[in-house]
Amino acid sequence: MPPLNALRAFEAAARCGGFRAAAQELSVTPAAVSQHIRALEEWAGVPLFVRQSSGVRLSEEGARVQSAFRDAFDALGLAVAELRRSAPAGPVTIATLPAIAQLWLTPRLKAIRTALGARQVSVHALETAPNMLRDLYDISLFLGPAEGGSAKLGVVAAHDVIFPVCAPEIAHQITAPEDLAGQTLLHDASWMRDWRDWATACGVRLPNAEDGPRYSLYSLTLAEARSGAGVAMGHGFLVQDALADGSLVRPLPQDARTGRALILSLGPAFSAADAAAVTAVLTA
Repeated sequence: MPPLNALRAFEAAARCGGFRAAAQELSVTPAAVSQHIRALEEWAGVPLFVRQSSGVRLSEEGARVQSAFRDAFDALGLAVAELRRSAPAGPVTIATLPAIAQLWLTPRLKAIRTALGARQVSVHALETAPNMLRDLYDISLFLGPAEGGSAKLGVVAAHDVIFPVCAPEIAHQITAPEDLAGQTLLHDASWMRDWRDWATACGVRLPNAEDGPRYSLYSLTLAEARSGAGVAMGHGFLVQDALADGSLVRPLPQDARTGRALILSLGPAFSAADAAAVTAVLTA
């Protein structure tokens, strides 16, 4: 049998649609993925990918075995989860977006620890959702489609509703949506369409929807809004604490649903009792 790393590289590249995306998932270089797949092709005696100037695509032989490889690695992940389930209850790991970790999850960590009998809880901030069948995370909290897709594989903890937020001292300058045209609009780099999407959904003409400073952290975007630097687009479940303590306010009533939701997914190693306890805390 060829090395497991070569098989893993092929499965990831086939599923992700390329060597670069597979490399990001596996935390290796694209060259390493390519080398593993070359070795597997030499061992099998058939090409698994067609190399083109624009990238790679599965060959006929690669496409024929892709689903079998996917199912095999899913089964391996479930077997590992079963091993973990049979062990004494250990630390719990949570994977989530940085913004969710900083603004939504942190206030709930104490309740999670209490629900799990004071077990150690670790949080890993990731930019993309993990594969809960394979990655050794117990809890995943990421934005996904509110209907179907990831929502079927988890529990909706909160719907994603967006609306403008600002510091109290500048709210009096914004009494109608048109007033936003004269304000500095603050943008999170990961959600650059927020202002445009909100304006479209609310029927607002916003010529400066794509203008203004950009920040790589949503928490920094909100910090700038609190300082009076401009108006940010609030994601309801992420700004609820700031609205409650008055550091941010809603100058306008208009809001829009993005079609996404905060999806709670639990790993297969979690016991039914732990799953129920965590779900109760995070969907309250």
